[in-house]
Amino acid sequence: MNCELYIARRYLFSKKSTNIINVISAISVIGVTVATMAMVVVMSVFNGFSDLVATFFTAFDPQIAVVPTKGKTCSANDPVIEKIKHMDIIDIASESIEDQALAIYGDQQAMVHIKGVDDNFEKMSHIRDICYGDGLFDLHAADLQYGIPGIRLAQQLNMPTRYQGYLYIYAPNREEQLDMMNPMDGFMVDSLISPGVVFAVQQGKYDKDYVLTSIEFARTLFQREGQLSKLELKLKQGVSIADAKKQIQQIAGNSFHVLDRYEQQADTFNIMKIEKLMAYFFLTFILVVACFNIIGSLSMLIIDKQKDAATLRALGARDSLIKRIFLFEGWMISIIGAILGVALGLLLCLLQQQFGLVSLGQSSGAFVVDAYPVSVHYSDVLLIFITVIIVGFISVLYPVRYATQRIM
Repeated sequence: MNCELYIARRYLFSKKSTNIINVISAISVIGVTVATMAMVVVMSVFNGFSDLVATFFTAFDPQIAVVPTKGKTCSANDPVIEKIKHMDIIDIASESIEDQALAIYGDQQAMVHIKGVDDNFEKMSHIRDICYGDGLFDLHAADLQYGIPGIRLAQQLNMPTRYQGYLYIYAPNREEQLDMMNPMDGFMVDSLISPGVVFAVQQGKYDKDYVLTSIEFARTLFQREGQLSKLELKLKQGVSIADAKKQIQQIAGNSFHVLDRYEQQADTFNIMKIEKLMAYFFLTFILVVACFNIIGSLSMLIIDKQKDAATLRALGARDSLIKRIFLFEGWMISIIGAILGVALGLLLCLLQQQFGLVSLGQSSGAFVVDAYPVSVHYSDVLLIFITVIIVGFISVLYPVRYATQRIM
């Protein structure tokens, strides 16, 4: 151990001539510890919510989606699409057509997204796990076409899970111009019946706007025969999504975008990333404020150790060595606070994961989860630790330089 570090360690842990310096030093360590712990916990909670939202989409969104770069649709027989379908890494491929339409049930109406899917959609997704009602998930039976609305859309249209009569769907007629004398000629109209279920993804984007039906119905309604708007893929067990995405993109070239689940929901996750980033900056500012305690502690220690500094100079120590002693002490406070803060933060996250110490509501079942979700990402922990060390190191440079010049 070098001389400066040894003396700094003695100064930090030994009893001072004025007891208040020990108290302020302890407060400095506690301040950095609490700020670091808060950063670990808050960032982990944001990660928890992000991972929770991602689990909602897994029942509905595919692992990978292939969409055309130009226009809404492409030919279902496109050679690139056919080649992607038959890749060794693909377990299930499902075609879909999606567009906006007007839904009318009884005297209620709403703008909706009609998503027509083929029979592979049930195998590719976990749609049955999020269907509720006394029926089954079915898209069609013989000539009958079923429509399965999101739960909030069903509430908006006053539809029970097994709605009676027809759900009428209106879409613009692509082959006819709108005639104000006969406006209904400008729309394609078709109807759906209920299979006795609704779905609930727990996301307003889907639950409030979407109606699932067969791809044949959607192609006829939107006049998109032989076309698809999205190729949805489920990978074989053990295949890396990142590696599969690269391989598929090589085949797709510039004609198609290849999107993973996070990219399919880019708006949602970008908002969450921005919120997390803002929280990081605010907590870093709180950490800077906490480091002012270190400045006060070091200033009082430098004044208290004037005689020691004079003795060291008499023994031949340079002023730079004396400055490094106090710098090392400030840095040691930062490091100890960072280590303790990270350890306590991880402990709190573990306890929250195991026991749900902080709940989201007074009654169980009021929310999707009963307690705040927590997910520890060790890249975040490393970033927090580095941030605390850098802020702590910078915060002591000027006060040590200024205070030591006053006593030398």
